[in-house]
Amino acid sequence: MKLPKQILVVEDDPTSLEAVSSYYEVEGYRVLRARDSEEMEQDLKRHVIDMVVLDLRLPGKDGLTLLRELRAHSDVPVIVVSARTEDVDHIVALEIGADDYLDKPINLRELLVRTKNILRRASTPYSPAKDEAEVQEFAGWSLDRAARSLTAADGTAVHLTRGEFELLSYMALRSGRVLQRDQLLDCLAGREWQPFDRSIDVLIGRLRTKIEADPKAPRLIVTVHGVGYVFMG
Repeated sequence: MKLPKQILVVEDDPTSLEAVSSYYEVEGYRVLRARDSEEMEQDLKRHVIDMVVLDLRLPGKDGLTLLRELRAHSDVPVIVVSARTEDVDHIVALEIGADDYLDKPINLRELLVRTKNILRRASTPYSPAKDEAEVQEFAGWSLDRAARSLTAADGTAVHLTRGEFELLSYMALRSGRVLQRDQLLDCLAGREWQPFDRSIDVLIGRLRTKIEADPKAPRLIVTVHGVGYVFMG
């Protein structure tokens, strides 16, 4: 029998915590509730967590600090929810490694749809098409799609988040082709993207810091101004 997914909701406001948690439970999920950073850290140690819904404004450590610490050792999906609606907050959260970001007040139906999409992608193993090589080499790098790994020329394994891996894999298979942002967004997630979404630019920036000799003068992932990006590997 397949066990239901377990979601950790981290929220210091009792009303919001109960509203989100109860909604998930009605939909068949198992839910753990945490009101601050200490409770979140304890739950992560004691339980198998399939997704974290993380508020940014928390007593003790704030959400961004917790996300940064979590990403140092885990790739568990994280949806950030916050009353901070400035673009910079969205960008910073995505740069650190959030899988999604929702502004408060939350539309619970939208949260559920995004949760289902992310969990489905997280649990579905990558299966290369017949015409896709499982291992692709470029500029000394080795991208193994079956193992979902990236290895440098000296044999060092480089950690990629789920979004980084999917984006790099998609672009590498289309080397030399100019790819529009809409195309790249479509390859990443089955959710509704907002106009002028900066997620792709954030992921591109993170990839460049990992694979480019000089991220400020990229030679592998090149910007095509006004259009998108082209992979030159």
